[in-house]
Amino acid sequence: MTENERQGDIQLARSAAGGNQTARVSVNQLIHPLIDYQTNKFCQRFCHENRYIYRCSLSRPVGSVDSAAMLCEWGNASYGWMLDDLASNKRLLKYEGRHGAGLFDYCYRIANSLPFYERWKDWRFGRRVHVPTYIQDISPHASGIFYGLRSHQQLPLIAQQLALPLQQVETLSCLIINALTQHKRLYLLDPPLTQSLTATTDYEISGAAEQLDVPDWDEPMEDQQQKQKLRECWDTLEAAEQFVLEALVIDGLEAQSVLKALLQMSISIKKGVSAEQTTVQQLYYFKRKTLSKMEKRLNA
Repeated sequence: MTENERQGDIQLARSAAGGNQTARVSVNQLIHPLIDYQTNKFCQRFCHENRYIYRCSLSRPVGSVDSAAMLCEWGNASYGWMLDDLASNKRLLKYEGRHGAGLFDYCYRIANSLPFYERWKDWRFGRRVHVPTYIQDISPHASGIFYGLRSHQQLPLIAQQLALPLQQVETLSCLIINALTQHKRLYLLDPPLTQSLTATTDYEISGAAEQLDVPDWDEPMEDQQQKQKLRECWDTLEAAEQFVLEALVIDGLEAQSVLKALLQMSISIKKGVSAEQTTVQQLYYFKRKTLSKMEKRLNA
């Protein structure tokens, strides 16, 4: 990016934050492909039974319910949340074009960061805590019931959401409550409201994950250290590297879908090769190279 282009993006961001409607429309159009892709990916990942009840409003609809069914609200709501998160006045005023990054690059890196994904899940499902391992060991369904109890949902509603018999949910709920009582953790089902004293306003850019106020880690110290090391290695990756690993390895998307997304966002993964010219072979080579980099850093 040239200096003139960088200054142009800075001016655009400042104008949009200052209330210029033309600039605001330009910013929204600039990051639309990014938000559209992430909304589809995140929302469809957690669609579950909604696809059989409502009509999907996303650009790539999920499921095939009757055309007379009500529209699902989560797709549009998720798009709106991402737009507010990425293009708020406060966010735009932070943009300074450091290291030659354009405004799209700035938003792209944030939207593909783990903190952004965690904030979206907190918005979608409410603030979450780690489910203790002694609860997870009760049943494969115990975590879902734990979250339902924590949200003060009625047992019939929890049973409906998890597609389980009510009697089974009632039995597992008693086991969960007994286990929490034995470990003196019953308060987890009725957590106090707290205000974080540890969160930083710049963690999206620095890559440091937001810290929960009362983390409930019930796992060996070695596992905690390994997860922390994995997070630190992940944060050292470039945004494009994180995106490709998450899409191909974590989400299991097809290569053509990932190439289409890279093309839509004009992201090149090989120097001198445009997004339009990127091949499946180059994509898989990029994935293997990134995985190798992660492995080396984990074993360092």
